[in-house]
Amino acid sequence: MNSDINYQDGPAFSQIEESPAEDEEPVHSPTRMQREYERIGGRTGSSFFQTLIHLLKGNIGTGLLGLPLAVKNAGLVMGPLSLLVMGIVAVHCMSILVKCSHHLSAKLGKPFLTYGDAVEYGMENVSWLRNHSRWGRRVVNFFLIVTQLGFCCVYFVFLSDNVKQVVEAANGTTGNCETNQTAVIVPSYDSRLYMLFILPFIILLVFTRNLKFLAPFSFVANVVMCVSLVLIYYYCLTHIPNPVDLPKVGRAIDFPLFFGTAIFAFEGIGVVLPLENKMQKPQSFSMVLYLGMGIVTMLYISLGTIGYICFGNHIGGSITLNLPDCWLYQAVKLLYSFGIYITYALQFYVPAEILIPQAVARVDPRWELLVDLSIRVGLVIFTCALAIMIPELDLVISLVGSVSSSALALILPPFLQILTFHNEGLSTWVVLKNIVISVFGLVGFVAGTYISIVEIISRSQSKQIDGYFQVM
Repeated sequence: MNSDINYQDGPAFSQIEESPAEDEEPVHSPTRMQREYERIGGRTGSSFFQTLIHLLKGNIGTGLLGLPLAVKNAGLVMGPLSLLVMGIVAVHCMSILVKCSHHLSAKLGKPFLTYGDAVEYGMENVSWLRNHSRWGRRVVNFFLIVTQLGFCCVYFVFLSDNVKQVVEAANGTTGNCETNQTAVIVPSYDSRLYMLFILPFIILLVFTRNLKFLAPFSFVANVVMCVSLVLIYYYCLTHIPNPVDLPKVGRAIDFPLFFGTAIFAFEGIGVVLPLENKMQKPQSFSMVLYLGMGIVTMLYISLGTIGYICFGNHIGGSITLNLPDCWLYQAVKLLYSFGIYITYALQFYVPAEILIPQAVARVDPRWELLVDLSIRVGLVIFTCALAIMIPELDLVISLVGSVSSSALALILPPFLQILTFHNEGLSTWVVLKNIVISVFGLVGFVAGTYISIVEIISRSQSKQIDGYFQVM
């Protein structure tokens, strides 16, 4: 499979000969590690600004639009404060992952490491885990696949809900964005039928095996998504009710739903090492990380808060579903949907690059293309089928965040630091801090998954009962 971009592989690396004296130094010595780090930074790659843009893009998607509902689940005061804390913890875990990658790559003499590499080599540092270190890579790849395919499921639900809403209000859509009194909602098909309608277009999209062909469309998608966010902010800020009478703290039983949605939004840990590996000067990546994630966190807190204040208890699974039925904001829904449609291919690329090469390597060369395309079709149909089974945008986001994002973003990085530095003077306080973060992620994983599944079952049963009475 020919592709110029590979999220699982690092950039090209040219070897530089070292003097015999350098070769004799211990591989873990500080000077050797520093030279290795400088040597990695000497290659051609993306600039500071380019890396910052990629980091922002990797963290801004459908999760951002679901944060007003997350703030509702946590409360008007507790929600923003919790988002700030989760943002700080998530960025800290990203920093831990980069630090461990640097240390292990220098120690092993490798120019770069993926997330899976780092966990595998970290486990090799512990004697009783060494024989099982390959499971570290497999666990990371499993959660990467689950996370990315989970994003794809969310995209199906997002696209169907927004397109359905635009179609149903088409006959009554006006140029007046101040009132919806003239909007006439004409019920159309079930949202799951819209997913089936969208399915062929998604399949055609993922047949593009080289992402450079999607680059122009991706650029346009980024622009229209930015314009859409500006218009969403404008509407919310100009329609804040007075006075604001909303609960400051939400119900405890709803907080796991907040956790799942919030950790889903901080979805960028999977792109941290690929971006750092492709920088011209990876020494500057920490600055990129803190600047970029600071912007992302403030964006999350601000939109989550003002979105909830604007729409109150009527806030939907995506804030776009609350926008008025006028041409301007109907266009916003369609433009953001186009951006999400293109982003599907980018999110799909990660599991495709993990699964397809392994399958293609086991077949005759003449069947490689057929196997490649068949797996792509199968994966897309699989994500569509899951979305059809659970057509609830807010609950799908919370479930995906709780199951997989929490593992990659909160549970694994602290343990990786313990494994990597356990025999190099790691302080007791650092160990305790890492255990607390991982336990927090594990509790969120269990509670968020449980509550999301319970809510999914409850809503499904409620819809069945409503459908029964409508038939009667």
